[in-house]
Amino acid sequence: MGIVADKRSVMTLFSSPTCFYSHRTRLVMAEKNINIEVVNVEGNDMPEDLIDLNPYHTVPTLVDRDLVLYDSRVIIEYLDERFPHPPLMPVDPVTRAQFRLALYRIEKDWYTMAEQIENASEKRQATRAKKILAESILSSVDVFSIKPYFLSDDFSLVDCSIAPILWRLHSYGIELPASAKPIQAYMNLVFSRPSFQESLTELEHELQQ
Repeated sequence: MGIVADKRSVMTLFSSPTCFYSHRTRLVMAEKNINIEVVNVEGNDMPEDLIDLNPYHTVPTLVDRDLVLYDSRVIIEYLDERFPHPPLMPVDPVTRAQFRLALYRIEKDWYTMAEQIENASEKRQATRAKKILAESILSSVDVFSIKPYFLSDDFSLVDCSIAPILWRLHSYGIELPASAKPIQAYMNLVFSRPSFQESLTELEHELQQ
């Protein structure tokens, strides 16, 4: 156990306390109970270490000895393989590919719109992005009714990626209609997981207020 603990203690995650890309990474860490030193990066105040390590100066950035990773999808897949228990991706190649495609679509359809909402310079841009994000989420309502988690009986990397966006809907001013009961049930299930609560920063807790 000592060797494993020593190995884990050298890992560092540069993370923003409000960024959903960082949040999905912290959720994977909490789900797997991985001990990683988290360095909070707020605004444009970048630590010198991060500037030296990551040519894009972005978060999250994971440092594991000589390895530096700075794409959240690469990071969460690396953590899932580096710390295999509990597994957060299916073993079967076909299902695994389907989950990877789901991750791609979530990033392309949901993360892109969430970024536009947060970075919009004018109200019209934000309103349009909110409408598109809400419609995209609601178009998936049938998928959320099939299984307890996203297309699965087990919590996965896909859920780790969906949850941070759903958690932010209230702060974006997006309220789900009554017809979205399966999504609401999914949110209640995921948000009540101890790992999800552990993954939240103080600022993320405040998003629900």
